[in-house]
Amino acid sequence: MQIILISHRLAKAKTLALSTRHLVVSIGLALGLLVGLTAALYWLTLRLATEFKLPVIHQLAVAAQKNETERAREFVQQNLSAMAVKLGEMQAQLTRLDALGERLSTLTGIRPQEFRFAEVPGLGGAQASSAPPQDLSLAEFSSRLTTLSREMEQRTDMLGVFEAQLFEQTVKKKALPTMMPVSAPFNASGFGWRIDPFTGQRAMHEGVDFITDPGTPVAAAAGGVVQFAGFHPQYGNVVDIDHGNDLVTRYAHLSKILVSEGAVVQRGRPIGETGNTGRSTGPHLHFEVRFRGAPQNPSRFLLAADPQRPGARGRALASAR
Repeated sequence: MQIILISHRLAKAKTLALSTRHLVVSIGLALGLLVGLTAALYWLTLRLATEFKLPVIHQLAVAAQKNETERAREFVQQNLSAMAVKLGEMQAQLTRLDALGERLSTLTGIRPQEFRFAEVPGLGGAQASSAPPQDLSLAEFSSRLTTLSREMEQRTDMLGVFEAQLFEQTVKKKALPTMMPVSAPFNASGFGWRIDPFTGQRAMHEGVDFITDPGTPVAAAAGGVVQFAGFHPQYGNVVDIDHGNDLVTRYAHLSKILVSEGAVVQRGRPIGETGNTGRSTGPHLHFEVRFRGAPQNPSRFLLAADPQRPGARGRALASAR
């Protein structure tokens, strides 16, 4: 690039040759000078505004400071809103954990009062003297809040699996015929070989006989579905309940049947009344437990539910013999 200088003081015109490098340096110097002058003017203006308290300059400074404060407040508010959402999620998770803890305590037989789920656990200790306490930064607080939320989700999932397993075990236990079918102080004839009261021969007794007054309520020893409810030549009025897993209980010699075939009965529900129907010498309840059709000793199931019941262990051992 060439620049021609013409002046009446010069005898002839002069020519200046400028390269690209000269142009770049010149533009850079001009920009630097402009930025420097602007910064100096800004500093001088603020200095004069402070010393002479110029209203216009003071208002501009206050407005700039106000804008900066507003931006900082919006930033803090956004972080607080995000943390409030996290705290809300954690509060919901704590509510779920409290409810889950109460359900687990019910399944395990532990009283919820022993854990006090709604109370803050006691914490304490002397202030450390080896290292001074340090304030958490906003980033550290947010990070720890996120980590705590993730750990709570993991604990909730683990406790949920634990609850499912406990519930499954509870259901299986409720399906076992461990409840006394009738209120009776003792049984007259246990499970096993005995002398048949009709023939006088040695015969296998496939159940347990409970001596009762006629019309005594009979309850289901476990929950299940009524498989049969009707009259049988040997058992008289009889009810068979299927508890699943190939387990069936039988209640024989009833005077009255209170359920029908196909009915779903719960543990402890009345299904009939004791009597003297069928092959029987007097009012009593004949109770059987069968697994895949084979007779089992009912006393083993009843003893498993209440091993401290008076006389239960002795009668169970006698029946087992």
